[in-house]
Formats: sequence, structure tokens, C-alpha cells
Amino acid sequence: MARRTQQRRAAVWALYQSDLLGRPLETTFERDTHQFTRVLATEVVGHQDELDALISRHASGWTLARIAPLERAILRVALLEMTRPELVPGEHAIPAEGAIDEAVQTAKEFCGTDAPGFVNGILAAVLREQRLPADA
Repeated sequence: MARRTQQRRAAVWALYQSDLLGRPLETTFERDTHQFTRVLATEVVGHQDELDALISRHASGWTLARIAPLERAILRVALLEMTRPELVPGEHAIPAEGAIDEAVQTAKEFCGTDAPGFVNGILAAVLREQRLPADA
């Protein structure tokens, strides 16, 4: 697994722990957590309302509270990279398709059997929306 993938997953886990345990994000990081992971997770928290609005808009029939905390964290990290690449540290932004692929792979490894399709569906819908011509 690529190093950036591991760092993205570390951001997902920190966000998940913060959400699940109700602890401040900073307390969920290991002492030697890479700066990329810290910035990515912190930017997700800073833009959480915006990211959650996207999730809610595209999660047909699901409320945000009904989505499992780990899946929410996976979606938030991918959506930040897809919609706000300027917030990703340095030259580390990945194409939207790469963010979707990493999110789906993470869901396959750590979530239930329906999660990968659910994550892919929401992220793909956001990507389609982003790519619509302004006059459509």
C-alpha cells in the first residue's frame, strides 16, 4: 500500500475515533502522526458542514446520523480531496477518481459488505455533479 494511502487511512481513523468517542481530533493522533495526516483530518473537521451537506444531498433515503461513523469518515476524507484539492498539503492532491478508488478500497477492507457500493455511489454522484456544465 502506498504511503499516502496509509496516511489517508490514518486520517480516516483519527476522524472516526473523534466522532465515535466524542473526543477532540487532536487527541486521536499518535505522537508520530505524519503532518499530511494531521492537515487532512483537520481540514475535514474545518469543512465538515460543507462535506456533510454533500453526503446528505446524495445519500438517497439515508440521514447522516444513520451512516456508520467509519463510512462517514471515509466519505469526508474523499470528498475533501475531491472538492477542495487546494486544501491538501503540497503536491499531494490526487485526481477525484483516485480519491474514490481509495475510499472504496478502504470501505472494502474495513466496513460491511454494502459499504463499498454505498461509498462509491455517493462519491460518483458528487463527481458527476461537479462535472456538469454550469448551464446544465
